[in-house]
Amino acid sequence: MINDQENSSYHVPVLLQEVLQGLNIQPDGTYVDCTFGGGGHSREILRLLGPQGKLIAFDQDADARQNLPDDPRVLFVPHNFRHLQRFLRLNNAIPVDGILADLGVSSHQFDEADRGFSTRFDGDMDMRMDTRQALTAFDVVNTYSEQQLHKLFEQYGEVTNAKTLARTIVQARQTQSLRTIANFKQALHSVVKGNPNKYFAQVFQALRIEVNDELGALKEMLQQVPSLLKPGGRVAIITFHSLEDRIVKNYFRKGTFEDEDPTDLFGNKPSEQVFRIITKKPVTASDAELKRNPRSRSAKLRVAEKAYE
Repeated sequence: MINDQENSSYHVPVLLQEVLQGLNIQPDGTYVDCTFGGGGHSREILRLLGPQGKLIAFDQDADARQNLPDDPRVLFVPHNFRHLQRFLRLNNAIPVDGILADLGVSSHQFDEADRGFSTRFDGDMDMRMDTRQALTAFDVVNTYSEQQLHKLFEQYGEVTNAKTLARTIVQARQTQSLRTIANFKQALHSVVKGNPNKYFAQVFQALRIEVNDELGALKEMLQQVPSLLKPGGRVAIITFHSLEDRIVKNYFRKGTFEDEDPTDLFGNKPSEQVFRIITKKPVTASDAELKRNPRSRSAKLRVAEKAYE
């Protein structure tokens, strides 16, 4: 069974009540938690489900399995949510009533030194959510071109001196190893701008997004949602990065990831909207939640409902 104390140390679920309200849980419904993690959101969804309800929990991180409840209504899928449709079809679970994805990194992952996600510890430059995949953060800093590094630090980390940072990495790796977090931070010491902790947090965020192809996986998942939800079924996405939020906002509103409105060959806009927007603006953490869980400060929740048969 999920242990409350262990679960809270693994990860505190953000925007919990807002998510439950947004999904409008039906007692006999089938729901998908794309990012099971510590199981906090799943536990509350299960509490609202009846005996006939079903929860399908995805998580590519093998550590998440330890948090699974002893509950026959739960099916665990140890894979990335970009494979949502494939595994729901394999388990005859289509259509579903609701889909949830919390895109934040769990506290557990930040607190495990050997995972390489945190600037607080030393360890290998790893940052893989799924340890079965090959690409690590060390591979990125050790093999990417200066132009590739510049682009990812600028776009994913909003690092102010991304160009200088990229050039310094390429020069440093010719004479020293960047395999560990300590070595990496030491090699870049001279180019740090402002608060070192904040600076390296932005650098690490950019590397984590690249290593795990987080934006690519999000887009693939969203494109599958319309064919997986029942009419009236809901999708709730919690983002922690402005690029993620823009992707979700545009897809819910327009069915595309672009900022421009889609048109046909004659310049006409689609007459049928895939989703009805439930949250006109992103829902953010209350003052009480921010005080209780500071890691919720960047969280934004958007909810949409499938609008057609």
